[in-house]
Amino acid sequence: ISKMSIKLTILKTGETIISEMQELVSNNEQTTPHAYLLNNPHVVVTKDKDFLTEEEKNQKKFGIDVIMTPWIILSKDKKIILPTDCVMTIVEPIDGVRDMYLDKSKTFKIEENLNG
Repeated sequence: ISKMSIKLTILKTGETIISEMQELVSNNEQTTPHAYLLNNPHVVVTKDKDFLTEEEKNQKKFGIDVIMTPWIILSKDKKIILPTDCVMTIVEPIDGVRDMYLDKSKTFKIEENLNG
């Protein structure tokens, strides 16, 4: 089992999921994973910013808002196994999105402590 790393997973459904991800293999000879373990998976949605500052307009900057919500919002499970055949591709998130996820991860831990 490889160590966890933060990845963006594009599912065949078109959803984009950010999570700490680990490849699951059954033995050392297996070269490709049979599933992925997603820790605290969140759906990532982007939309054009509703409001731009005058400065952003003048500089022709058109930003996007990034929204992260728990992937299966009604589940208590924090670790979800995802079969490989559900996955279109896996990529590295840009730094800003990775940092946003890490900041949000701090609140998962706080919530777990409050609930635990």
